[in-house]
Amino acid sequence: MLQAIGLTSAPHRGRPPAVDDLTFEAGPGRVTALLGAPGSGKTTALRLMLEIDAGRGVTYFRGRPLHRIPHPAREVGVLLGDVPGHPVRTVRGQLRMLSAAAGVPASRADELLDTVGLAGLGDQRIGALSLGMDRRLGLASALLGDPHALILDDPGEGLSPREKAWLHGFLRAHAAQGGTVLYTTCDPKEAARAADHVVTVDAGRLVSDQNVIDFSRTRLRPRVVVRTPHAARLAAVVSREARAGRRSVEVVTETGSRLSVYGSTCAEIGDTAFRHGVPVHQLADEIADSGPATAIASEAEAASPGRATPASGPEVAPAQPEPTASESEAVPPTASPVPGPERAPSIRRRPARGPHRPLRYELRRLFGVRTTTLIMAAVLVVSVGLSVFLARTGHAPLPNLLAAWPTALPLPPAAAGAGLLGALSFGDEFRYPAPAVGRGTVPRRLGLLLAKLAVSAGVALLLALIVVAASAEALRLVYGGDVVSVPPNTAFLAASWVGLNVGCAWAGLLAAGIFRVAAAGVAAVLAVPALVVPLVRRVLSGPAGHSVLELPGRLHELAWLQWPDGMDSWVMAGVRVVVHPVGAALALLLSVLICAYVFTSLRGRVRW
Repeated sequence: MLQAIGLTSAPHRGRPPAVDDLTFEAGPGRVTALLGAPGSGKTTALRLMLEIDAGRGVTYFRGRPLHRIPHPAREVGVLLGDVPGHPVRTVRGQLRMLSAAAGVPASRADELLDTVGLAGLGDQRIGALSLGMDRRLGLASALLGDPHALILDDPGEGLSPREKAWLHGFLRAHAAQGGTVLYTTCDPKEAARAADHVVTVDAGRLVSDQNVIDFSRTRLRPRVVVRTPHAARLAAVVSREARAGRRSVEVVTETGSRLSVYGSTCAEIGDTAFRHGVPVHQLADEIADSGPATAIASEAEAASPGRATPASGPEVAPAQPEPTASESEAVPPTASPVPGPERAPSIRRRPARGPHRPLRYELRRLFGVRTTTLIMAAVLVVSVGLSVFLARTGHAPLPNLLAAWPTALPLPPAAAGAGLLGALSFGDEFRYPAPAVGRGTVPRRLGLLLAKLAVSAGVALLLALIVVAASAEALRLVYGGDVVSVPPNTAFLAASWVGLNVGCAWAGLLAAGIFRVAAAGVAAVLAVPALVVPLVRRVLSGPAGHSVLELPGRLHELAWLQWPDGMDSWVMAGVRVVVHPVGAALALLLSVLICAYVFTSLRGRVRW
């Protein structure tokens, strides 16, 4: 059971709320359509129910609001718009990544591929899917947690009749198993065909809450469409014969040559036109939408059987339908009383919950696209080529040869590649917000941040080791084994190399997380040699830098501080890394970025 009570959106810039005191229910075992014209507040109502937008009211999912459900994906499946997946990610990879976010086994992805008819397209790229296949993928994403309720925003928009038929059959099958289905649509005919219950809204307010039989009778009216060059003459003849026969017939002139006749049949209109010699170019049966305002009028007229139905023109003789109890009720008796906006509880906009398995999610996100592999391969090829070229000149020292770092470049290719991968870690997340569908942002959770930091550090370390090993092997093959030897200060060089790559990866990751774009992360990495290093050189050239270098000796002189033999070299290497201009610049930049990330996260939580 899904109960929405008193939903009211927050007014925007002095305009009336898009949703105003909306109350309705969607019961289990049936499909409920939320019907309304574009701009009537359907999507806003869904966002209020899911606590994406701020406002007033409350929505109960089997007796609990969404923020009190420990695992929302196991209670509510949501599809708002298209699937926010990276276009080069495969269908199976997308579902497995979202499985980690929902906390379900990866095997659930393969099960759902069969369920939604995508078993043969598991290795297809998301960007190559048609609209119908993309909508099926969205349904599979919503069903990952095996939810009881499905909430879909206009899922049939743009689909072919065949795809719509499959979609409606799928929703009915979910409802037949005891689930609750609520979807929005702007087509009353589709609602009459596909839904068991129809909730009509207009201008954000409830118009009617009816079962599909009552909805079809009060909202959808059969008519005969006639196209003739003598429309006025035929309209007069049909109206005159209807009055003579005391039949309820309504004739409406839509255009100069088109008539809509309510309360008659094609055979009757054809016979009338033949008897009076009126040529007919088109004669067809249709189902017309009377509109939400007419639906209200019909219900009011049904509640007052003694009142005559007003005519729309001099030729109109409309019928007087018998009143029914269901038509005279705008809200069913089972609905809860509608609280006033001042008494309704506030809906606080809550950020998306983080992935339940953040480390697994981040690994699948990173290696689920070929961009990561291409960047690492490009870094390796460029590094090996630069290493061989520098060795040919004979002027570069051995550490620069192994790192492939010419003095003309601000950063070695490995550090630049690690920074780019770190920037894409959050940049792609904000561009394709898979774990925060409909929210347009990414959850700032500590678990997700730690997972991204750990994975980016691991990738940077792997890239650093591969570059050094490949450069050393290439130098041996080209110039012989005498070119490469073990340097005396190996500890310092290893710590510097690892710190440089990991620091660049973290700088790109944090900057992209703060500014929500990958370009900001790349700019932060490039700012290290261009802006921060010159500033740090000036600071470390003074007495402060010399005092820091003497720190290991002063610590070793303390009687209570004893460390094993050989530790001095490692401590000294670490200190030299910190006081190195590039190391100090990275440490300073990372400190600033961490503080900025924490500040923006806290500010976002306070605002929400």
